[in-house]
Amino acid sequence: MTSRTSRPSTIDVGELYQRHAAMVLRRVLRFFPRDEAEEIVHEVFIKVLEQIDGFRGEASPTTWLYRLTTNHCINRARDRGRRAELWREHGLWFTRTIHTDEQEAASFLSQFWRELDDETLAIGVHYFVDGLTHAEIARVHGCSRRTIGNRLDALRARAREFERDRVLEPKG
Repeated sequence: MTSRTSRPSTIDVGELYQRHAAMVLRRVLRFFPRDEAEEIVHEVFIKVLEQIDGFRGEASPTTWLYRLTTNHCINRARDRGRRAELWREHGLWFTRTIHTDEQEAASFLSQFWRELDDETLAIGVHYFVDGLTHAEIARVHGCSRRTIGNRLDALRARAREFERDRVLEPKG
């Protein structure tokens, strides 16, 4: 394994796979059932091969791989229309103060999730689904804890605004 200061092109992808495939599999299992997970792990490492030249060494290869895996899973879930299901499984935390009815909350989340950019969505998943701390999320995203706190505050405010706009829309 190379150090953080090594040139990205010197990263041995085979060694990265041997060392971290189990970690990637655990991460994928947070999003998908086991019968799909192994295929997704291979997809992640294909992305590693495709994007290895973009690795700048600003984070450890492990952190970069964790972020790549999370983003791949989020994009795959979005592509397959699984966002609403993930929020039903993990995200009702977010609307308990807005909705008491679980079906209503799931409907809200499935619509709201589509409104988020990838980074905000990933930060929300890391915090609310994975239970990571602000510091852990900051390391994954390469920013400060304060930035993560601000992004989460903005995410909550956006959810309240989105809900207000939904309530004000005429039912047709």
